[in-house]
Amino acid sequence: MNTRREWLQGGAVALSLTAMGAAPGRLLAQSTSAPLAAAPAIGERVAWPVVHLLDGSPVEPPSPGQWASVIIFFSTTCPFCARHNAHVQKLMAMTRNLPLRVLALAQDRNEAHVRTYLQRRSLTFDVSMDHGPMRAALARMNGVPLTCAVDRQQRLREVIRGEMFEQDVLGLTKWART
Repeated sequence: MNTRREWLQGGAVALSLTAMGAAPGRLLAQSTSAPLAAAPAIGERVAWPVVHLLDGSPVEPPSPGQWASVIIFFSTTCPFCARHNAHVQKLMAMTRNLPLRVLALAQDRNEAHVRTYLQRRSLTFDVSMDHGPMRAALARMNGVPLTCAVDRQQRLREVIRGEMFEQDVLGLTKWART
C-alpha cells in the first residue's frame, strides 16, 4: 500500500513530466527498470562506478578500509532535498578529520542550475551529475532525497528514502568508525 507521501510524489512526478511534454506512464515505467535491480543488498559489497564531479575530476572507487561514504541523491527542485542537504552540509563539516566521504548526486539535467543551487545554499560537498550509474550501484528504489551509507569495508549499510532529521544525518558518522 502506498503512503500518502509516495502517492503525492508520484503525482508530482507525473505532473512535471506532463508539463515537459513527456508521456509520464512510459517514463515512470522506464525509471524503475533493470539498472536498479543490480544494486547490492544491505551488507553486500558495492561495485563502485567511476563518477565525475562538477569540476570534471573523477571520483575513483575507494579501497576497502580507505573511507566510508554517505551518498545523497537529490534534485534542485525538491524542497525536502533542500532541508536535507543543509543537514548533509553540517555532516560534511563535522567529519573533516574522519575517513568519511560525502558525495551528492544531482538528478538535474542543467549543470549551471545545479551550480547556482549549490552556491545560493552555501553547499560545499562534492556533487556529481552521474546519478544513473551510482544509483544502479547502490539503490533499488527511486525518489529523492535518497541517502545511502557505505562502511569502510565498502559494504552497503543503509538506504534511507526521504528527508532525514538533522541528528539522524549527523549519526551517519558511525560508518567512518567501522
